Amino acid sequence: MNFDARIDQSMAMEKPDGANPLFGADSDDSLSRRRMAIGAVAVLLVLIAIWFWSHRDTLSKDAAATKDQAPLVSVIVPGRTTIAGEISVNGSLAARREMPVGIAGEGGQVVSVLVEPGQWVGAGQVLAVIDRSVQTEQQASQAAQIEVARANAQLAQSNLDRALKLVDRGFVSKADIDRLTATRDAAAAQVRVAGAQLGVLKAQTRRLNVVAPAAGLVLERRIEPGQVVSAGSGVLFRLAKGGEMELRAMLGESDLAQVSSGVSAEVTPVGSDRSFAGQIWQVAPVIDPVSRQGVARIALAYSPEIRPGGFASAVIKAGTVVAPMLPESAIQSDNKGSYVYVVDKDNKVERRDIKLGVVTSKGIAIVQGLAGTERVVLRAGGFLSPGETVKPSAARQ
Repeated sequence: MNFDARIDQSMAMEKPDGANPLFGADSDDSLSRRRMAIGAVAVLLVLIAIWFWSHRDTLSKDAAATKDQAPLVSVIVPGRTTIAGEISVNGSLAARREMPVGIAGEGGQVVSVLVEPGQWVGAGQVLAVIDRSVQTEQQASQAAQIEVARANAQLAQSNLDRALKLVDRGFVSKADIDRLTATRDAAAAQVRVAGAQLGVLKAQTRRLNVVAPAAGLVLERRIEPGQVVSAGSGVLFRLAKGGEMELRAMLGESDLAQVSSGVSAEVTPVGSDRSFAGQIWQVAPVIDPVSRQGVARIALAYSPEIRPGGFASAVIKAGTVVAPMLPESAIQSDNKGSYVYVVDKDNKVERRDIKLGVVTSKGIAIVQGLAGTERVVLRAGGFLSPGETVKPSAARQ
């Protein structure tokens, strides 16, 4: 044993570069370096662990601060609401049945006008009187012609009576009796002709009066005393039959399909703070090919605030729908359509595509895309992006 050790030691000392012939000095140095590196890494990990342990409170505070930096957004849970369908429209006010009144006779100079716009008139009431001096004289002349015809008829009857008494004596022939009878009948017919002509003159005179064809409200007067009028003078008065008014509302094709006769509406004339109850009585059977709109005629009772020719807005009731309702501020839109932002259980923002329904003064119905139980971002949706973490706050409703 001692010999081997000496030999090994001698052999090792004989190496000029000091290398171990059995194991090698380079292998020992590499192993040592690896052990030192592993030890250094272990010490570093221990130091990192100690640092994290000693700074755990600070790190928790930093994480909480980071969480607090999430944007605060107002959210609303819309639920589901029974929404009365409403269609907002505009249109012109007009008489429901307008009656233009002109001169029916031959005309003449206007003597007097008896009504003013805004007055109520009855059927057949005289609105204006035309000068009839010539017609009066014609009637007097015709009345005299009637008296002449009656005198001739009486004379013819007397001649016939005398002739009939002389027939039996042979002084008058049967031919004379026939002639006298014909004369008597002709004279009687002349009386009737003259009477009929007098009736024509009287009717013509009556037609000089401008009268109301039916009871109603005088809307317009286009005639003044001294004016000469005739059948070609056109409309002299405009009346609203029964005083009934209407709103001629213009609706698009889709809205027009939702209304029908009997549907109620609220009409508000421009410049008035009053609303008037009305009812659709006629829906246009055709659509204007240019504007793609049709007319819904809303009947209204008379009121001084409702002036034909004026402008008014109306809200037409169009059924009900049960759906979530959101204010306009919660709804966004882009080239893909309308959408809202919904906050999920992890407080992350999610885009939700929706379909809009009825628009009312209280909000917009959402007919597709929402169940009503979601937390919907109420405002500032345009500043958010899908996946962003937010801090939701319930908005007051």
